[in-house]
Amino acid sequence: MKILVFGLTISSSWGNGHATLWRGLCAALHRQGHRVVFFERDTPYYAANRDLFGLPGGELVLYDEWDKVWFQAKTELADAEAAIVTSYCPDAIAATDLMLSEGRGRSIFYDLDTPVTLTRLRRGDNIPYIGERGLVDFDLVLSYTGGIALDILQRELGARRALPLYGHVDPQVHRPVDWKPHYYCDLSYLGTYSADRQERLSALLITPARQCPDRRFLIGGAQYPQDFPWYPNLYFVRHLPPSEHPAFFSSSRLTLNVTRRPMAELGWCPSGRLFEAASCGTAILSDCWEGLDAFFTPGREIFVADETDGAMAALDLDDAEIRRVATAAQERTLTEHTSERRAHELMAALQMACAPSPELAGV
Repeated sequence: MKILVFGLTISSSWGNGHATLWRGLCAALHRQGHRVVFFERDTPYYAANRDLFGLPGGELVLYDEWDKVWFQAKTELADAEAAIVTSYCPDAIAATDLMLSEGRGRSIFYDLDTPVTLTRLRRGDNIPYIGERGLVDFDLVLSYTGGIALDILQRELGARRALPLYGHVDPQVHRPVDWKPHYYCDLSYLGTYSADRQERLSALLITPARQCPDRRFLIGGAQYPQDFPWYPNLYFVRHLPPSEHPAFFSSSRLTLNVTRRPMAELGWCPSGRLFEAASCGTAILSDCWEGLDAFFTPGREIFVADETDGAMAALDLDDAEIRRVATAAQERTLTEHTSERRAHELMAALQMACAPSPELAGV
């Protein structure tokens, strides 16, 4: 199958969660015999931090302006079995119009930012990647978030079919490796700075760092402000490309997952970092949100805490218990949460999109 994607970025993993997910998914689709053509606007921000320059088994189309690439997109649509427009694609509405008018395959909208989309919807804000008709014209809507979010996408934005396509990991990229001294720590956190994560990050990492001066803590990411509360035993590494993630996680005794507020409020929205860390064989400490137990079993495959006491209790566990939980999470991830598995789920969803829509089933 030939699949077109009009997305935010696949060429730069700097400050966004889209790129790593698309890389894993595209690689898995290629291994399964499919070809992906990915259209990405060549923005200065991502161009300055580009860490992928081609798409193995497919094609990466970088363009300056939509007017300069629309004819190529139209030509590619002519023989594509499916086309996907994603959230935060800078030209999402123009690409949607072209796809619906010229495409001969299935039309899909993939919202990798559903909590943000629904927050904007509730506030009555403009959603720059969804047009005035909402999602009614797409054959299929995929969402990074499951649960009640799917009902809202159908009820309030008109999606005819809404299915989850959750985060995932490519085990060929994220795997256990030898630890590195400069990444070694008792508790790590990998993520772009976000103000709405700061309260939980403070409770689960910053306060434990202050209370445990003999332990080592590490944060990796981008966009951290100058006034971030650092301690002598709390270290920082700037944004890490995906190639460095395995060493980062493999050097951590525990790693922390903190969920952004809109994601936690909706639930059913696992961060890709969860699966990356688990695939590397690292034990995870996570905040709690609805649906977490559908991906990992608390206490058996993941440690869960919402307050400092819970984080301190996890840090005090012996190495054998931490290894046991890490191994269980790794086994589940390699069975249920790989890019290969999601690629199969995507193809099954595309096949479903060919069937009559539910409201027409009895006609």
